[in-house]
Amino acid sequence: MLIEKIETRRVAVPLKKPFKTALRTLEVAEAVIVTIHCDNGLVGFGEAPPTLVVTGDSLESIESAIHNTIKPALTGMNVLHFEQVFQKLHRILVRNTSAKAAVDMALYDLLAKKMDVPLYEYLGGFQHELETDYTVSVNGPEEMGEDAVQYVNDGFSVLKVKVGIQDIQTDIERIKEIRSRVGNSIKLRLDANQGWNAKDAVFAINKMADLDLGIELVEQPVKAHDFEGLKMVTDNTITPIMADESVFSPEDALRVITNRCADMINIKLMKAGGIYKAETINRLAEAAGIECMTGSMIETRVGISAAAHFAASKKNVTRFDFDSPLMLKKDIVHGGMIYDKNKITLQKEPGLGITGIGEFEEAFK
Repeated sequence: MLIEKIETRRVAVPLKKPFKTALRTLEVAEAVIVTIHCDNGLVGFGEAPPTLVVTGDSLESIESAIHNTIKPALTGMNVLHFEQVFQKLHRILVRNTSAKAAVDMALYDLLAKKMDVPLYEYLGGFQHELETDYTVSVNGPEEMGEDAVQYVNDGFSVLKVKVGIQDIQTDIERIKEIRSRVGNSIKLRLDANQGWNAKDAVFAINKMADLDLGIELVEQPVKAHDFEGLKMVTDNTITPIMADESVFSPEDALRVITNRCADMINIKLMKAGGIYKAETINRLAEAAGIECMTGSMIETRVGISAAAHFAASKKNVTRFDFDSPLMLKKDIVHGGMIYDKNKITLQKEPGLGITGIGEFEEAFK
């Protein structure tokens, strides 16, 4: 099962509503789609979105890493010797995690297709149905409250609320407004996207606890590199704290676990460089009794399918943030996982179940 050809193409899909976080505002979802062709006729699919403010990867750098470094190194290798293939993928260049992730998921797609099973079964097969949250972009309190009500009416019972812009009091008002509108039965997860400092985070989280706003968890309250600040927040709040941008690699995860910097870890394939490293992060966390979420960037169903198959295969992955395809005006991916409001069902077809990608122009119709 030799790798004969690795190809890329760009796609772009407008969002229904601008996606706003403490790090960026996005109106169009762009990505590099990767296809890997083998000598037995099988084709694997992968995806890498540019997320400069998180991974540092652009469309151009993703394409360059794949065509100038990864493709020459992997072409001719046997996919079935996957330990050799993945070791080489991660050895031949540092960082470039999005490019690695796209190639990694295409390789796993091929492996599961060769075994004639869906990828989640190939990876462990823990479950095949998931519930995703839906993200409330950071805006004024009233607009966020209106958005939250809309998403609940659309069938979502878990909301991931973006905060971390302006000041702490405004963030508290945002959450008060949302909670007052959606009631107490809806789970609220907060994501500051590194927008607070440690002291402000402790104040805000404890204040929201005093107000009985029912926050399930708070994700990445401080800067990615501030492990000491992350630990300070974890040690001084009752609300569970989740590390996201602080954890790219197994080494990062080990640091967070060893120093108990966070209560949970958000694994994203674009940070980890794909499923191969994500599995190591999850195993480390599970050994330490730390549950994981699997999240994503703003991706099409190619990348989200890979993340969902990984997440569904693992008992220790207990939370799922896979709403980004629902934010897109057009679904250009053919085949694969199926959405029914907040429910995701993984298909029975082999691999990711993806059969093709629509044309660039199709996304804007």
